[in-house]
Amino acid sequence: MKKFIILISIYNDWKSVFKLIENIDLQIADWDAVVSILIVNDASTEDRPKTELNLKKIKSVRIINMKKNRGHARCNAVGLKFLSEKEDFDYIILMDGDGEDRPEELTLLFNKSKENPLKTVTANRIKRSEGPFFKFLYQSHKVLAYILTGKLIKFGNYVCLPKIFAAKLAKQACIWSSFSGTVAKIISDSDRTSVASIKGKRYFGPSKMSFFDLLIHSFSIIAVFRRTTIVRSTLFLIFYLFFVFSNLSIITLLPILIILIFVYCILKISSRENIEELNNSLDNIGSIDILGDSNNR
Repeated sequence: MKKFIILISIYNDWKSVFKLIENIDLQIADWDAVVSILIVNDASTEDRPKTELNLKKIKSVRIINMKKNRGHARCNAVGLKFLSEKEDFDYIILMDGDGEDRPEELTLLFNKSKENPLKTVTANRIKRSEGPFFKFLYQSHKVLAYILTGKLIKFGNYVCLPKIFAAKLAKQACIWSSFSGTVAKIISDSDRTSVASIKGKRYFGPSKMSFFDLLIHSFSIIAVFRRTTIVRSTLFLIFYLFFVFSNLSIITLLPILIILIFVYCILKISSRENIEELNNSLDNIGSIDILGDSNNR
């Protein structure tokens, strides 16, 4: 049977992730596969509650405890690097640990991967659960990213990766900053397929995604394609200046200033792509806990 590892990165959200694990166990009951879970704990400040797991299908649940907080994207990168270098598996499925990546859709990813065993399967959002204002901002982010990069990225972290692509991503500097941007850049359209996905609601508490977080998320994706972004921004400036040159004023110069600031921000954020930090990222692992193992049940 094929071996699937579900990779989940969390920070303090213990209540949600334990509920998610229980729901995953229910959803994969009929899979003809061996399924394990690896949680990357991003140096949570809240103690992990003592929980008795009663799992029927999941083979094991392990937690990598990071020494220092590194952020969600980098924890995903650490998990990919750890599994690619130290584990035997056929597929990795990345999920957020708060319930927004619905476990009810895991079987869609599983079946699609069986139909396309050599392809990466992305969960493409067709419906979101946030309010109108956030939906507008998110759609604006997608349009902006498409204009500047030429890539229409409809997916987030909820992805099923064959081992060959997981290992490939784990060697890319840009994975240290943006997972979805790296998938769109490194894995060609012909090597990807998708399933329709509805974004779920958090199991507990309000969404932790603020406007600033969304901005950084958007800029991090665009920064993966910074060369394309700079070329397109430069072409826009040339054409814009050509049309407004005879009517220069503070008002007509404002878009130029905005674009220059934007390009500066993209270049600044792209500096987060650090191959040396990625290569040394496993040194930030403090310990690995085993919460459940079928060999001990």
